[in-house]
Amino acid sequence: MHFTEPEHQQLIIDAGALPHLVDLLKRHKTAQNSRAVNGVIRRAADAITNLAHENSSIKTRVRLIFTLHLYFVCEGLRAVFLHLLNCFVDAKVQRAAAGALRTLAFKNDKNKNQIVECNALPTLILKLRSEDTAIHYEAVGVSGNLVHSSPNIKKDVLLAGALQPVIGLLTQREAALLLGQFAATDSDCKIHIVQRGAVPPLIEMLQSLDAQLREMSAFALGRLLLDSKNGSLQQNAAFALYGLADNEDNVTDLVKVGGVQKLQDGEFIVQPTRDCVAKTLLRLEEKIHGRVLGHLLYLMRVGEKVIQRRGVLVLAHLCSPDDQKMIFIDNGGLELLLELLESTNLKHQRDGSVALCKLANKASSLSPVDAAHPSPTPGLSGCVNNSTLSDVTFLVEGKRFYAHRICLLASSDAFQVMFDGGYRERDAKDIEIPNIPWNVFELMMRYIYTGSVDVNMDVAQDLLRAADQYLLEGLKRLCEYAIAQDISVENVSLMFELSEAFNALSLRNACIVFTLEKFDKLSVMPWYSQLIQRILPETRAYFVRALTRPIQADL
Repeated sequence: MHFTEPEHQQLIIDAGALPHLVDLLKRHKTAQNSRAVNGVIRRAADAITNLAHENSSIKTRVRLIFTLHLYFVCEGLRAVFLHLLNCFVDAKVQRAAAGALRTLAFKNDKNKNQIVECNALPTLILKLRSEDTAIHYEAVGVSGNLVHSSPNIKKDVLLAGALQPVIGLLTQREAALLLGQFAATDSDCKIHIVQRGAVPPLIEMLQSLDAQLREMSAFALGRLLLDSKNGSLQQNAAFALYGLADNEDNVTDLVKVGGVQKLQDGEFIVQPTRDCVAKTLLRLEEKIHGRVLGHLLYLMRVGEKVIQRRGVLVLAHLCSPDDQKMIFIDNGGLELLLELLESTNLKHQRDGSVALCKLANKASSLSPVDAAHPSPTPGLSGCVNNSTLSDVTFLVEGKRFYAHRICLLASSDAFQVMFDGGYRERDAKDIEIPNIPWNVFELMMRYIYTGSVDVNMDVAQDLLRAADQYLLEGLKRLCEYAIAQDISVENVSLMFELSEAFNALSLRNACIVFTLEKFDKLSVMPWYSQLIQRILPETRAYFVRALTRPIQADL
């Protein structure tokens, strides 16, 4: 019977089939173990399994029918399925009973608790040791559904003796998954798992042609080894993973289960482990090209969201600069990173910030602030504020500043408009400058005459304003470079506002990179979320510009 579609399940339930199926299961009380009776019981158990598949309300009804219908003998769930597991020698009946328990325990805490309270665990452990593959396959499934998101039941299952038989079943992906769930416990379970010989079969499973088997074994290894706080265990794990990373077929599986991220984020106790992890990451970096890169890009497009995120984070850290445009612009990797940055989940925000910062630092074409390279003009430094041959005078704070039109016209389009356009300054001998202090104006003119000037923080912002007003791009970049050296956690928001006010692109880029680098310190600030929302469009534009322009453009 294959009626797992929700609409089919409900039609059958509404027609009143469930109590009759329970009655068929009750035949185990009086019937002999004939082939015909066994077949009826097995099919009834299979029918209940299919009816309750991913349907929590039907699972609950199954439990209630057992509990109410058989209350007079105090049997509940145990009355049927556990008796079938214990007393019937027919392997198909045992498999069907275990399959039904597996379905009833899936995402239903009340059913889980009743199965444990009915003392089902000893029977399940025995079935884990069954010689029949189908039976121990279902028994592993029951155990996995029992322990999932249930720390207390996980402890009970371990105490009942599940660990060793599960290790013995490590040719099954479900066994590897269950072992990974066991390894997530806060007890010393990880050490016991390693001591009982789980690592070699898990490593052997990573060489399997079955992709799901490789994925589950990588999941178990990650939980078992990389989450450990035991120095010796970490070290053994690190050397094992270093060997695994030499096979490019393992790379994608390590990425999918989050193993690479654990290597990047892990807190490793001893230096040899840290050294080995660094070598493993380098080895993985060397593998991310060709077929491996193609598979990771495929997962970024079609994988579940968590897999997409793991893939793009690994690529941000480990991809070649030559592949960055293809990964992050052409295949949407940048948008995945920006989604993390604007997430409400603090871990996602941090991962996105670190990855974007790494991406910026790895790309040789990315430079937060480029100081303008000065182009000194020999012999003109003595002409600054020199009345000799001066043909224009500026009035700054009531004092005259002597200049030469030919130098000004050559320096900026703003002066060309001033002197060649229809403005009153065209024929004026004295031009008043009302909004720039004398010392700032003098520095601006010195830059015009010499192509070089020392910018200190006392005047940097005022000089930036003047440079923007008179369209002196080289001077603006010098000011932006000086101001960027003073960016701090406390003032980065104001610095970003300054960059917007004067269209200071290099300073804006510096604010973006600083925000990414200092996530841990900035994220505790009450205004951090507002800052992120403001810089997000500029962050996107920054990376698009940087990843699409040729590297030669900076030469």
